[in-house]
Amino acid sequence: MKRTILSLILVLLTAIAVAIIHKHAIDDDMVSYTVDPAVQDLRFYWKDENGQPLGSIQRLKDLVSKEHRKLVFAMNGGMFKPDQSPVGLFIMQHVMETPLDTSSGNGNFYLKPNGVLYITKDGKAGISVTPAFKYSKQIKFATQSGPMLLIDGDIHPAFKKGSANVNVRNGVGLLPDGKLVFAMSKSGINFYDFADYFKRLGCKQALYLDGFVSRTYLPAQHWVQADGNFGVIIGVTESE
Repeated sequence: MKRTILSLILVLLTAIAVAIIHKHAIDDDMVSYTVDPAVQDLRFYWKDENGQPLGSIQRLKDLVSKEHRKLVFAMNGGMFKPDQSPVGLFIMQHVMETPLDTSSGNGNFYLKPNGVLYITKDGKAGISVTPAFKYSKQIKFATQSGPMLLIDGDIHPAFKKGSANVNVRNGVGLLPDGKLVFAMSKSGINFYDFADYFKRLGCKQALYLDGFVSRTYLPAQHWVQADGNFGVIIGVTESE
């Protein structure tokens, strides 16, 4: 009996150790940046001064430099069509550039519920499932993507623990204090583990942004990817 109990304890401890190692490995494989939109200059970008899609983070860096601002963080901000126009809702500087997409279809964007990341003019951030999103003139920036990673603290029901569907992924979560945490995996990760990362940070709502095309610019953490060919780009700047 004692030998059986000891064996069970050993199995349990081994499982716990493996889980801890797995979580540490995921955390080490993430590039993340926390933004306070109430005090930091967080904006969503799409086109340059000539009406052409910026495409790359480098072009965004060049654009803000002309305004004597320094790019401190950037990440692609949602899925896009072949012409680099946003898939779904995109609001920039209070102007709705593309409408909310409530239709059904194939691909990650349509793995419902999908959702909307938005910033109001007073710097309040929100992540809403698409059916609950309410348009308001107070919304300064918004981008729609999908699927949701977390809905009211729960991992999206379609995600499977241990799934072999791995890819580089980036997304955003809303922290209880109103700050946003943006994260990108450095290598392949499945949806479940990616969502669980935001859950362990304390997020109740989190939204997937995109996959293998994802890039992050974060020189403060010695992570600089200035290339890419995107639609929407999310950036944080400060005065030079």
